[in-house]
Amino acid sequence: MRAETTAPGRGGRAPWKTSLDRARHHHSIESALMDALATRGVTGLAIFADGEVHRFDAPDKRQGNLAGWYVCPTPEVAIYGYWHTGEQQTVSLAGEHDPIAAEKARQDAERARRKRDAQRQRGHAQAAKRARRLWASAQPADHHHPYLRDKGAWPYNLRQQGEVLLVPLFCAGALVNLQRIHPDGGKRFMPRARLKGAASLVGRLAGASRVYLCEGWATAATLHEATTCPVVAAMTANNLATMGRVLRQRLPTGVAITVAADNDQHTEGNPGIAAGRAAAQEIHADLTWPCFPCIDCACSDFNDLARCRQGVAV
Repeated sequence: MRAETTAPGRGGRAPWKTSLDRARHHHSIESALMDALATRGVTGLAIFADGEVHRFDAPDKRQGNLAGWYVCPTPEVAIYGYWHTGEQQTVSLAGEHDPIAAEKARQDAERARRKRDAQRQRGHAQAAKRARRLWASAQPADHHHPYLRDKGAWPYNLRQQGEVLLVPLFCAGALVNLQRIHPDGGKRFMPRARLKGAASLVGRLAGASRVYLCEGWATAATLHEATTCPVVAAMTANNLATMGRVLRQRLPTGVAITVAADNDQHTEGNPGIAAGRAAAQEIHADLTWPCFPCIDCACSDFNDLARCRQGVAV
């Protein structure tokens, strides 16, 4: 197991900034956005003007950080920015010679953003209702379920519907999503359900002196068994920083937080450790990750480590 204590950040976030990048000599918003990103050191992206948010690596952070984002809400406008700084830029085909058209494009983009947000919120609400109905009709999970046997984990807060395990994800105390795990280990979240800012808890936060934050549920179960501390499973690397902020705001100041990152040793840029380090630095938490005794194995998390070492405590 590798661990480190993160140093405080550089005085907080950069202020939210917006600007308009003019694109004078482009016939498509894709090429205009590609050129604008290239001036910021972001190259090699395939641009999709489909109205969806796409992520990319910020050039000032480790590879695999996915801290940058862009969206093309209309054929004339693209917006990109960086979550870790709060910066946002707008690219328009209108150009400096037509400020009225540029302003109209900006307003169109804002209306499109509000429409997407409203659609997303409706989808979240509908998915949460489906999740609550499914959860209410499910039974306590069988500890002999093939996935649990394979992971060597106790079911804790899980339920089961037929052969499918249900992992509950909560946001602000409300059940908003379910991760469904099949006997073969296949995993799916509820369609259109909320994931960012939602998590699953193993153990109890009340009275804890230390809380662990990790990615997957099986990792959370393993860490809880090894430490008896409560563990929050953010479910994805991209959700670690968000849940870290939630925990820091919710927990008393004296409660320590340790980010237990996945060690994606065979993935370029090791996105597990990169995301874990970024989350730990932002909230001034401790950071740990597993180091494996096996050679050329597929291990990546603390559950893998526990099984690799035949149950020796992490």
